[in-house]
Amino acid sequence: MNEESKNKISSIDTAYAKEQYVEFQKQQRQLVFRRRRLAVVFLVAMGIFIVIGVQLFNDYQRLQSLGTIKEETVAEAEQVETQLTNLKQDVNLLKDDEYVAKLARSRFFYSKEGEQVYPIVGTETSDTTGQTTKNNTESSTTNK
Repeated sequence: MNEESKNKISSIDTAYAKEQYVEFQKQQRQLVFRRRRLAVVFLVAMGIFIVIGVQLFNDYQRLQSLGTIKEETVAEAEQVETQLTNLKQDVNLLKDDEYVAKLARSRFFYSKEGEQVYPIVGTETSDTTGQTTKNNTESSTTNK
């Protein structure tokens, strides 16, 4: 016998052997089917997790931006509240006739009866808004 015939393995052609071979092929097909099904389930699950993760990340980013907008709005509301308080104080002051008369005398150089206005060059005045303005002429009043 030569070496080629020694290395060949021949199958047994009995009914039992054929039955076992068909069963083995059937099990192999089922194993491949299960692996493919498991891979598809895994890929679908990964896809779902990726979509959910992206949505969570976008929601987190939106939450952060809304937080900064809220902080800015709260700061702006506090600023508006202080302006409102100041304006209410100004309204209360403008209801006082003596204050209005004093304000008119200082801003528009009005004077009381018998009072003389003397302009002074290069002094600073403060108006009701709290800003300091520099005028070329300023009134200094004296009663006679």
